[in-house]
Amino acid sequence: MVRCSCVRFRKYGNFIDNLRLFTRGGSGGMGYPRLGGEGGRGGDVWVVAHKKMTLKQLKDKYPQKRFVAGEGANSRVSALKGSKGKDCEIPVPVGISVTDENGKIIGELNKEQDRILVAEGGLGGKFFTNFLPLKGQRRVIHLDLKLIADIGLVGFPNAGKSSLLSKISHAKPAIADYAFTTLKPELGKIMYKDFKQISVADLPGLIEGAHVNKGMGHKFLKHIERTKQLLFVVDVSGFQLSSQTQYRTAFETIILLTKELELYNEELQTKPALLAINKMDLPDAQNKFHVLMNQLQNPKDFLHVFGKNMVPERTVEFEHIIPISAITGEGIDELKNCIRKSLDEHADQENDAYHKKQLLNLQVSNTISYSEPLSKNAVTGSRMEKI
Repeated sequence: MVRCSCVRFRKYGNFIDNLRLFTRGGSGGMGYPRLGGEGGRGGDVWVVAHKKMTLKQLKDKYPQKRFVAGEGANSRVSALKGSKGKDCEIPVPVGISVTDENGKIIGELNKEQDRILVAEGGLGGKFFTNFLPLKGQRRVIHLDLKLIADIGLVGFPNAGKSSLLSKISHAKPAIADYAFTTLKPELGKIMYKDFKQISVADLPGLIEGAHVNKGMGHKFLKHIERTKQLLFVVDVSGFQLSSQTQYRTAFETIILLTKELELYNEELQTKPALLAINKMDLPDAQNKFHVLMNQLQNPKDFLHVFGKNMVPERTVEFEHIIPISAITGEGIDELKNCIRKSLDEHADQENDAYHKKQLLNLQVSNTISYSEPLSKNAVTGSRMEKI
């Protein structure tokens, strides 16, 4: 049984990544005192992950967002044990984090058919409840979506991330010649000739101060957390948001992007990263690229131009640096190959580490079993000889 009430949600265009829902487990059924019959337990409320579901679809289908499970059946002469109430399932997209009203994490749904119990049904009436049923658990929950992708694109507005995504995948993001082209996260897939697929998430451009809620990019920094690797996309000519803001060179852009990630969540800096230097089709791009490469090879020699609070604790070491043009296609094939190579190498490293850990656990287990002392009742060889 599903009923409805009001909801809070955050949306960007048609994209919703947060919902607040009311849930309640079903009440138990009445017991039957004269014959000692027990009422059925109330149904439970579950959150279940589905691949083709979105939070917008959930909001549209259940506009009032109140989910209540069915009541347990009453005990009766023909059925002294009442049947359990019908469970209520809330369909959500993969990548959902479920928290309670206090922000405590209840669980995460990272693959299809993952499920989390969010509200238990009440007990049916029985002897120790004086045959009176109990009400189901009431709980307000928050669904928070974090996109899951292999690669997350990171860059300032108008760096060419949307153009790049359309070039390397089948995604069709909006592309225009103004700063904030991307108003919501976009997902695309790189398709290889051997049918290998790599997912790429394009997020709205960051600006300086994104970690303290400036601009729009901060709203989507959380989506980077579940990507396996980061792909920085930087305009070789640098970036200036408007005539009122300071112009930043390509090198300064990389340092500031790194700082924004560090201030939001320093663990993001531990992710493997690649760097795409975009717009190499522009005049004097080659000279600017050579200057940038020199700066990246000796970053500490150029950090004095920044204030102390703008310098990251650690600079990102890029596994691959690829000059590209999302307009002409220059360097795109090389970039796709580097992305795949990097993901494959780290997957192999993770597999090796996993197998080494399993082997170590096995060795420790064997060592413990061999070193266990003999029990008091055990008969040793020397004692057997004396007998």
